[in-house]
Amino acid sequence: MAEHLASIFGTEKDRVNCPFYFKIGACRHGDRCSRLHTKPSISPTLLLSNMYQRPDMITPGVDPQGQALDPRKVQDHFEDFYEDLFEELSKYGDLESLNICDNLADHMVGNVYVQFREEEQAANALQNLNGRFYAGRPIIVDFSPVTDFREATCRQYEENVCNRGGYCNFMHLKKISRELRRRLFGRSRRRRSRSQSQSRSPHRHHGHDDRPHGGRGRGPSRRDGDKDPRYHDRSRRPRSRSPRHRGGRSRSPGGRRNRSPVRESSAERRAKIEQWNRDRETADNGSGHQDVKDDGGSNGLVQNDDEFDPSKQY
Repeated sequence: MAEHLASIFGTEKDRVNCPFYFKIGACRHGDRCSRLHTKPSISPTLLLSNMYQRPDMITPGVDPQGQALDPRKVQDHFEDFYEDLFEELSKYGDLESLNICDNLADHMVGNVYVQFREEEQAANALQNLNGRFYAGRPIIVDFSPVTDFREATCRQYEENVCNRGGYCNFMHLKKISRELRRRLFGRSRRRRSRSQSQSRSPHRHHGHDDRPHGGRGRGPSRRDGDKDPRYHDRSRRPRSRSPRHRGGRSRSPGGRRNRSPVRESSAERRAKIEQWNRDRETADNGSGHQDVKDDGGSNGLVQNDDEFDPSKQY
């Protein structure tokens, strides 16, 4: 049962928790919603409600005096606000994303979502932004359950085919120019990499005695007790490529089993030959064949010590 409730949490099948609040961090029903809006106690994402005020807030493309607005001026106004807010929020931590809604519905108009790299950074920003004002208006900030903006963004708006316009229940995120994004987030990445290199710098500077010996020092130095597994067997029995230091080892597939037998002395070989002749003579006499005599060489055996190999007789 618990696994089933966890699998449907924040979805349309969940009859207890509001799926729109879970995905978007805002609900058009507000406090009158029949489902729960469970606010997280900690999150890497902050919601600054209704913070961005469009110059054409009342009527799109028209200022409060009824004059038509140049779209480039509207975009410049937005990018000035975006850069100003980015610089202020960067004081509290590393920003992963900064998204501003272009929706017109009351519960989403001007909403700013900022996602920090760490939850502690978001908590620090929340503590410092509470009670402050921007452009004469108080900043309303709180933790947001939104962590995946792909689920919260209207895909039809990104394809310019959303028929709900500014009153869509999903986020219509206003875009900034590539140059501004590269300048802001590239600066943030350089600042982050610089801080990481400074934190690792005490471990990078080694003295002459700490440098690895052998080669050019590209690989990590090994202590006496450490062994590379690639050289585990070779370190026990080192080989020499010189033929003089192979110790008579055979490279034949048979190994030690195919080695020649131990060479016997001349006296042992002569004793074996005489014993063999006596055994043969006894066998022939017992069988009734008396025509073969032991004349010392009539049996056809060569008794030259240098040419006889007793291993061939067995």
